[in-house]
Amino acid sequence: MTTSVELVLLKCPQCGLPVPANEEEVAWVCSQCHQGLKLTSTGLAVLAVNWAAAQPGNSQIQWSPFWVFTGTVSFNRRETYSFGSGSQPDKLWNAPRRFYVPAFPLPLEQLQKLGADLTRGQVALKPGQAVGALTQCTLLPEDARQTAEFVVLTIEAAHSDKLKSVDFTLNLNDPELWVLPLVGEVGHQNLALAS
Repeated sequence: MTTSVELVLLKCPQCGLPVPANEEEVAWVCSQCHQGLKLTSTGLAVLAVNWAAAQPGNSQIQWSPFWVFTGTVSFNRRETYSFGSGSQPDKLWNAPRRFYVPAFPLPLEQLQKLGADLTRGQVALKPGQAVGALTQCTLLPEDARQTAEFVVLTIEAAHSDKLKSVDFTLNLNDPELWVLPLVGEVGHQNLALAS
């Protein structure tokens, strides 16, 4: 039995312009009608893309996509190697949080650190003007949902109580795609958001 592979040209569902998709990319902004687009199992679907406002005058900005969720963490069990110190999850989980998951290619360790830093910091996201094209968005929303679990684990593992094991439930809403202004080298990136 032979299986044939058919290549399908990706076209914007709004205006019909072909989408110049690089390998592994899963989301774009149409260069003609500026509609956000994401890859689905049936082709392209419309996607809201939010651009954050950047600090004025910074010419070293790299615009990078993030899936941003709002949600809660419920801990079923948390065990540590430390005795007598209790085993309490981080206090930041006492209220709903925004979870930031980098949607661009990063080594896992750097992805966890950047996602954890932004989730701890709860940076304010102010809408800004679209700047250039959306590039390097290589993580699907459903994969970002699973990656958010690594963000929680990274934050919990950073405690001084020597985490042994943990069981938690992560309740997340549907993510929004935000394009954030970053400055610095990979692994040492900081946000250049407008204050």
